[in-house]
Amino acid sequence: MAIIIETERLIVREFLPVELETYLNHFIDERVLQYIPKRSREERIGIFNNALIQYATTKTKGIWGIFHKADGSFMGSCLLRQFADDPGVIELGYSLNHEHWGKGVASEMATGMKTHCFTDTAVAEIVAVTDLANTGSQHVLEKAGLKRVDNLMRNGEELAYFRLKKVLNDVKEAVNEMNEVLSGKIKPRDADDLLNEL
Repeated sequence: MAIIIETERLIVREFLPVELETYLNHFIDERVLQYIPKRSREERIGIFNNALIQYATTKTKGIWGIFHKADGSFMGSCLLRQFADDPGVIELGYSLNHEHWGKGVASEMATGMKTHCFTDTAVAEIVAVTDLANTGSQHVLEKAGLKRVDNLMRNGEELAYFRLKKVLNDVKEAVNEMNEVLSGKIKPRDADDLLNEL
């Protein structure tokens, strides 16, 4: 069982096979289900089992459990997955048990997962979507540094859309380009164009 991130109050880690019912019970509360895709029990079992299989090949994409660091209790789940067939863009998603809402748990998790995600050199951007009415999750994403942009249509539903580019890569690319300009390898571009890319 690998730990994905550890924060002041949380551990995000791989699920254990024996935690299937814990995972499934999370999706019984109608408040938890309010803003996440509806799935049957069988579909959720398939998702859980696929997550267990995926643990053998990656630590940067998947579904993991969020557990309380002090007592080990289950708090919810989170995921990182490829977004829109672009391997450089990863989508963050999560759901928390209702008793943990409004306590900063989601912001702590999202900030930690953002940092974890950006350790993968292939990842250039993190995105997230929420139901338009889910202002709580929108606030969480903004606290984690994601910026709201134009709404996104997915499967016929309009969703609030958030993005965060990996700034370090953008800065490195700009510095590399400046070095090439200084060495005479390429012609300089307008400074405003370079600044707009940051």
